[in-house]
Amino acid sequence: MAEINSLEELGAAVKSAGTEAAVAENTAAAEITETAETTEENAAPLYERKVDDLGRSYATGKRKDAIARVWIKPGTGKIIINKREFESYFARPVLQMVLLQPMVAADRMGQFDVIATVKGGGLSGQAGAVRHGISKALTYFEPELRPTLKKGGFLTRDSRVVERKKYGRAKARRSFQFSKR
Repeated sequence: MAEINSLEELGAAVKSAGTEAAVAENTAAAEITETAETTEENAAPLYERKVDDLGRSYATGKRKDAIARVWIKPGTGKIIINKREFESYFARPVLQMVLLQPMVAADRMGQFDVIATVKGGGLSGQAGAVRHGISKALTYFEPELRPTLKKGGFLTRDSRVVERKKYGRAKARRSFQFSKR
């Protein structure tokens, strides 16, 4: 660096240093905006539509020991489970309500036909499995519905299952009756 002998030289040096700093700040700001633009593009994953040749979306839903294979397609709102109307398959109104929850939350009642085959578990587990499958299939058909269904908790697989029986126990946790004598 050159020696500074007068006030004029000092002023010129300060000005040149200021312009160099400004140029460095501008390039740094430009780099930050470029990285921000690339991270914004990568930040929110865009889900793509998954539809087969027949215009249907397929998803698998699970709950307890029940597994449901669900297909949805645009239609009149007909729901068929194991080749039967869902009102006759799930006779209890609570189970029918559970089944229709994702459609009501997404405001798509009567717009899709649902065909499902369900195996395993009891009726409550089967209704939960079909609900999970309908929710996933709706997000595959219309990815815009994902935030609504996710907020309602319909896309989360309920992982609670029956606990296994342990040896030395009457059931999973219950002990045999204690006898003092």
